[in-house]
Amino acid sequence: MLSNKIISQSITKSGKTVSFRYPTIDDVEILKNYINKISLEKTFISFQGEQQTFEEEKKWLESKLENMKNKKSVIVLAFINDKLVGESDIDSGIFFAKHVGNFGITIDIDFRGDGIGELLMDLIIKEAIKNIDGLKIIKLEVFSNNPIAPNLYKKMGFIEYGRLPEGAKHCNNFIDELLMYKRVK
Repeated sequence: MLSNKIISQSITKSGKTVSFRYPTIDDVEILKNYINKISLEKTFISFQGEQQTFEEEKKWLESKLENMKNKKSVIVLAFINDKLVGESDIDSGIFFAKHVGNFGITIDIDFRGDGIGELLMDLIIKEAIKNIDGLKIIKLEVFSNNPIAPNLYKKMGFIEYGRLPEGAKHCNNFIDELLMYKRVK
């Protein structure tokens, strides 16, 4: 099974050292606090103010860890000075879409714009290729009103393949959802 040892370290644009590792069950509380903080921003993620309980986060993390063990998922956490500043995951699809990974990423608001997202995205893709059985394509969805993420995804080799009109609700407005993919094998 994948451990919580540091799998990579990099330097951010501002010169900070960021360490990347897999999660363990002991990370439930920090993951709960992290997602609840980001959710309150009502930014460009699925959570729009909802708050996770410890039990909900534990159940989510246990499922992720089981999927990692079974080579169906990879999750990487980013830390600066022992503070969780980013999280990314890729989960394989099911049945006819087992070869397609679903990508997600979040960066703490206090650390955005320092290159952590690009470093984390590059690493999670490499780790997914190594650790998810049969992965051939990675896909993602992104809010069309997000001013930064689509450009990063294009820079990382993702291609827009569709748009779902009013596919997401953000700040009480329906906005288009961009659909993007990247071939990895």
